[in-house]
Amino acid sequence: MEIPEQVKKKLTLPAEEYFYAGHTACQGCGAALGLRYVLKAYGRKTIFAIPACCSTIIAGAWPYNTLGANLFQTAFETTGAVLGGIEAALKARGIKVKGEDGVMIVGWAGDGGTADIGLQALSGFLERGHDALYIMYDNEAYMNTGIQRSSSTPYGAWTTNTPGGKRHFLEKRHKKKVIDIVIAHDIPYAATASVAYPEDFIRKLKTAQKTPGPSFIQLFAPCPTGWRSPTDKSIEIARLAVQTAYFPLFEYKEGKYRINMPNPKKEPKPIEEFLKLQGRFKYMTKEDIETLQGWVLREWEKLKKLAEVFG
Repeated sequence: MEIPEQVKKKLTLPAEEYFYAGHTACQGCGAALGLRYVLKAYGRKTIFAIPACCSTIIAGAWPYNTLGANLFQTAFETTGAVLGGIEAALKARGIKVKGEDGVMIVGWAGDGGTADIGLQALSGFLERGHDALYIMYDNEAYMNTGIQRSSSTPYGAWTTNTPGGKRHFLEKRHKKKVIDIVIAHDIPYAATASVAYPEDFIRKLKTAQKTPGPSFIQLFAPCPTGWRSPTDKSIEIARLAVQTAYFPLFEYKEGKYRINMPNPKKEPKPIEEFLKLQGRFKYMTKEDIETLQGWVLREWEKLKKLAEVFG
C-alpha cells in the first residue's frame, strides 16, 4: 500500500518496510525489531552477513528470505572475515560501498557469535579497516541453542548452565564490555543503541553509513524466551536498561565520546526496576542485587568521565 506523502512527513522513522511478514521470530523479539530498523535505514541496497544465530532462523529457510535485501549466511565464528570478503569483491567490481548512494555491508551477529566465538574475526575486521558495519545484537546469552550463558550474560542471571535454585549457581561474572574492546581498536565510529529508542538507533545507523572505515554498534535486544519476561514488555525492559544506566546509550567518533541518554543529568533508576520484570533474575539475593548495582554505577561513572575528558 502506498503511504501518502503527508503521512510520511509526520513519521519519525522511515515509512518503507523491508522486513516482511511471515518471519519466524518469537513474539516480542528484540532482534526482529532491530532487523526491521536496519532495513528502514538502509533499504534494499544492503548485504547482510549473518552467522548461526536466531536471526538465521528468523530470515527463513532457503529459498525464502523475509529480509528485503541480500543475505549471506555464514559460519558462527566468521562474520568479521566475511564482511571483509564481501567488501573486497564489491570493490573489485567497481561497486561503491558505504555512503548514501553506496551498498551497505552489514554484519548482524548475536553476542555469542561476537563476544565469544567471533571475537577474533571481529578484531581482524576492525584492524584491517574495512568499509562495513558490524552490529552485535545483544540478547545476553546463546538463545538459539538453548539459553546458555555467553560472556555478555550479566551477573546474577539464570541460564540453562547457570541455573540458580537451591544451589544458587547463578552467573558470577560481570558482562563483558565488548564496546570497550572495539573502541580499543581506535576505529572511526562505535556506538551503543537500543530497540526502545529507534530514532536514536537509526540516526546512528546513518552516521555509520556516512563514516568511512569500519563501524560497530552494540544493540540491546531483549529476548522474552530467554529472559523469562512477558512478550509485551520487551520495549519497557529495554527502556529500563537505559534508564537504570545498565545499558547506557553513547557513541564514540574520531576519539570523542558523546552520551545519548534521554536525560543524561538525571540520576539512574535503581537496578531493581530493570530486574523485576525478568524471571531470569528471580534467584538473585539482596547481596547479588547490591553487587550488580555497584558495578552498574561504577561503569556509569567511568563513561561520564570519558565523555567529560574526551567529549
